Amino acid sequence: MNFLLETLQVLLMSLVYSLEAFVRLFIPPREKNVSGDFVLLTGAGSGIGRLMALEFASLGARLVLWDINEDGNKETARMIKETHGARAYTYTCDCSNREEVYRIANQVKREVGDITILINNAGIVTGKKFMESPDSLIEKSMEVNSLAHFWMYKAFLPAMIAANHGHLVSIASSAGLIGVNGLADYCASKFAAVGFAESMALELLATGCDGVKTTIVCPFFINTGMFDGANTKWPRIMPILEPEYACRKIVDAVRREQVYVYMPRSIYIAIVLKNLLPTKMGVLLGEYLGAFSFMAKFKGHGKKSK
Repeated sequence: MNFLLETLQVLLMSLVYSLEAFVRLFIPPREKNVSGDFVLLTGAGSGIGRLMALEFASLGARLVLWDINEDGNKETARMIKETHGARAYTYTCDCSNREEVYRIANQVKREVGDITILINNAGIVTGKKFMESPDSLIEKSMEVNSLAHFWMYKAFLPAMIAANHGHLVSIASSAGLIGVNGLADYCASKFAAVGFAESMALELLATGCDGVKTTIVCPFFINTGMFDGANTKWPRIMPILEPEYACRKIVDAVRREQVYVYMPRSIYIAIVLKNLLPTKMGVLLGEYLGAFSFMAKFKGHGKKSK
């Protein structure tokens, strides 16, 4: 096809897709039924992972819960049984350990079956300036927040490709879109998670596997304790998110097969401005929004003041 025809085709399809996106603002796509789907959640033993597990269970999905914290994971399973009368399968796994991921994945396939919705949710944060962060913690951040996604895809994606059916969900962060002072290693790991999920989505499309969907979630701080002490200068513009709200938005996005989910909506504007504004104006805007002091009073899990 020559240059002129291809260009006209792209322009025409761009118009069609733009109109479709405009219509979707008023008429959202129908939510898919996840009843009977096997949903595997990492980091299911607490926080947003536990809430998502309970929400998917309420929709009739069958839950496979992974967490390094065995007690927390079993508590999530108990809550699912008590609230929804359903059994959840629990597995204790350190997702940063490749061989352990593969071993537990094989156990899941034998005991449960193929996973149809994979949610990479497990994450950690050091909350230290880069030069103050021990090498071991930097490595662990990369292993849990990004490399673990590689091993989970390797373990569970082949069955999805074979069936041309499934859904891959990456719980990343707005810190995977914009650098944040005091979160260098965390930002690096989340940028990696976003880039990996995007690249894999394109790889699947390029091979004709259009039945395996991808959702990439990039929220601001969620009030689960992981970022306890982190603050926001203008909460009306950039609020710290309540976990119940974030959970609803994520599950809704999965059911509507939404590719990108940024929370709050001001993140969409921030991304556009980051790429359009001169660098000095971007820094000025960052100072105005308090981006240089988000982590100034960070405490994190286990360091809460009484």
